[in-house]
Amino acid sequence: MEWNVIGHEWAARLLQQHIANGEARHAYLFTGPAGIGRRTLALRFAQALNCTQPPAPGLPCGACRACQQIERQQHTDLAVVQAERVGGDLKIDAVRELQRSLSLAPYESRYRIALLPRFHEANANAQNALLKTLEEAPGHVILLLTADSAEDLLPTITSRCEVMRLRPQPLVTVAGALQAHWGAPPDEARMLAHFSAGCLGTAVLKGKRTDREALRENLHDAYRTWLSFWRDVMLRSAGAQAALVNIDVEERVQAAAVQTGLETARRQAAALEKGLARLNSANLQLLTETLLLDWPRVG
Repeated sequence: MEWNVIGHEWAARLLQQHIANGEARHAYLFTGPAGIGRRTLALRFAQALNCTQPPAPGLPCGACRACQQIERQQHTDLAVVQAERVGGDLKIDAVRELQRSLSLAPYESRYRIALLPRFHEANANAQNALLKTLEEAPGHVILLLTADSAEDLLPTITSRCEVMRLRPQPLVTVAGALQAHWGAPPDEARMLAHFSAGCLGTAVLKGKRTDREALRENLHDAYRTWLSFWRDVMLRSAGAQAALVNIDVEERVQAAAVQTGLETARRQAAALEKGLARLNSANLQLLTETLLLDWPRVG
């Protein structure tokens, strides 16, 4: 099976080495934007840790009962704890319940594994509650956290984890994967790669929603994101001191401001505003392709 991850092979190799060398850490934090593959990589790691028939040290077979149940997040030694909905709030009670279960020995595997997706949604009390486990984790316990950014968590949480920072992939890599593994037509694959901003999971999810209303909703989200970026570029180009919206990509905003200038940024923002106004009636593909053809080149 190998690890079967696309674009994060470096992380898979490192985690495989940790297992093969008997150096698995007690806690890992996988960071990056939603849809980049944080949960997938964490689950592959969990499979590799508890696989009963590994073809090589640190490699999951993908076929044994443990691998298949972990893939479905139904294994008895895998606890998944997260907010009830995206954008919700993970509360302290859920963390305390997890701690009680982790104090028990594994039922059938080498490790009891706790997967905490979107841990940036945990409130301060819940994060502080997890600290005790991070500081005094039993030898049979491994915690796997995912978050948008390490900076979204308490420093005391981040400092006790091995941080794996996952980055968006080149658009050509995402488009190629969509064609090779999901059978997407080339034009659709390229468009989905653009909409996903290099996050393969997001591209796959969007590709599964093929109805026109879903596409229009996705385009609204993408156009609004692009528009906020170019408005920030306008601010920087004009030398304004106003706070940026996209502070997480401030360096990219500054680079675009230097390379394109105020007039180009203003023209791009105007095109996006016009596109947003036409999304309910225009040919969606033609509208977006025209917009992307005129997109300024920013290195």
